[in-house]
This record gives sequence, structure tokens and C-alpha cells, in this order.
Amino acid sequence: MTQSLQGTDRTAARATPELALLLDVDGPIASPVTRDVKPDIIADLVALASAGIPVIFNTGRSDAFISEQVMEPMIAAGMPADTVIHAICEKGAVWFSYTAEGPGPIHVDHQLAVPKAYGDDIRRLVAEDYSAHMFFDETKRAMVSVEQHVDVASEDYLAEQKLFDADALEIMGRHGLNAAILDHHAPGSDDTADYRLDPTIISTDIESVCLGKDLGASRAVELLAAQGITPLAWRTVGDSRTDYAMADWLHHNDHDVKHVDVRPADGVPVKPYTILTAADLDLADDVIHDDAGGAFLRSWREALSI
Repeated sequence: MTQSLQGTDRTAARATPELALLLDVDGPIASPVTRDVKPDIIADLVALASAGIPVIFNTGRSDAFISEQVMEPMIAAGMPADTVIHAICEKGAVWFSYTAEGPGPIHVDHQLAVPKAYGDDIRRLVAEDYSAHMFFDETKRAMVSVEQHVDVASEDYLAEQKLFDADALEIMGRHGLNAAILDHHAPGSDDTADYRLDPTIISTDIESVCLGKDLGASRAVELLAAQGITPLAWRTVGDSRTDYAMADWLHHNDHDVKHVDVRPADGVPVKPYTILTAADLDLADDVIHDDAGGAFLRSWREALSI
């Protein structure tokens, strides 16, 4: 009887976990310099997920990137067979789940995809004019993305990025498409555009205005609900102003949420929910990106005695 009750308690705990983690990948989890994930972060992700804390990635990255840089290392680190991880990619256009046996089906919302002819022109543009600084991401299924070569200095890439963004916007017009450049303001605020260019410190994503971290948050809640899981609280983690859309959506839909900003130098907005930075862990101002993200993962693991 005692064993049965303990089993019931464990089932109830997994159905209503204390926390669920909704994580941007570039910056908080993967280094924006090397693009890979530190073993300590992988270990903490596995430990948290194994203890029944939902771990969900909400990223602009492709499913191929998540599989290579996150899924495979987590499986190699000994992720238990009954653990399910959800990955929402390309800002909500693509999603899949994985276990220790590997990935499940890849889901793509093709209605949110950038037209192929436009993507083909961007591929040619990069090959002809920008290949010394950036590459065309062939793994994207709905978005069109270009990314900085890892051996290119950041200041050189950012200067070239401005030129690329202007060219990409001009090509949008040639295709009869309406687009705008997003510059660190709220997703969806370009109301008259069908597409947007979203420049980051290492890439430019070209995407439907319907995509965003808020769409990813919505999909995350749906994926957990399908498992019968309702977290008591959420922690969202990001490194840019657009990542706040995760916490915005959760708060607006009556979820208890706190947001972690691992690069607060961009500016911390006023929000109706708690915002955490590395300073809340008594860390120095220069602890940012995956160093800060890893510190928060470890703090949650320690607080939950995992």
C-alpha cells in the first residue's frame, strides 16, 4: 500500500510540477561564440528533466540544430527512457519531441513559411555578395536565415549585416512581399507587414510576422497539456528583448511566470511579472549568455534538491 501511494504521489508531482522551463537556445543554453552547449549545462538539463521538471526549448533555431547540439548530448549524458523533451523551433513554425530513443515526428506549419522563390534569391545573394561573413542556413524549413561564420569578428559581421538586411528587404519588394526590419521591439508590432527581418548578434531571421516566442509559448502549453501536465509555475529564459514575448504570453494567459534575461544590457523593460538577471544570483554584470543561463539552471537544480 505504501509503495502504491508513493507511486501515486510521484504521478501527481509529474502532472503538476513545481516549475516548467521554457528556454531560448542561442545565448542562454548554446554559446553565441562557439554555438555549442557546455557539458555542465547538458548535465543540469538532464537532471532537471529526469526529476520531472518539463524542459522545453523555444528557439529560432532549426530542428537539425537542436538535434545535434542539444538532443544528442542529452541522450549521450544518460537521459532516462521515460523523459520527454519538447523543442519548438523556428519561433513556432516547427516542433518535435524527443526521448532517449531519438526524435519523434517533425511538425511544420507550412502556412507560416517564407515563399521558396524568395529563399532561393537570398541563397544566391549570400553566395555572391556576403559569403565571406555569413552563410545561408540550409536546415530551416519555414524561415529563411543567414548566420555569422564563427571565425568572423563580431564587429565585422554586424557591419556587413546592416548591408545584407537592406538588400534582403529590397528583394522582398521585388517579390511583391511586404516586410519590415524588427529592431528590438515587440514581435508582431509591424502590423502592416506580412514578413519581418529579425537581426540578432549572430544572424538575421526572415520570417512570417505570425511567428514569435509567444507562439512558441502557446505551443509549449499545448504540448504539456497533451501529456496531462499543468506546471504550477514557469521560468522563461532569453537573451534579447523579443524573448520577453514568452513570459508576456504566459502572464496574459494567467500562468505564474518569471523571466530570466541573460543579456540585460539590451535594456530591461517594465513588466507585470518578475524579471531576474545574473545579479539576482549575486553574479557580476559580465556574467551573461550561457554562463548566466547555466548558473540559473544550477540554482533551480539546487533549490529543488535534484
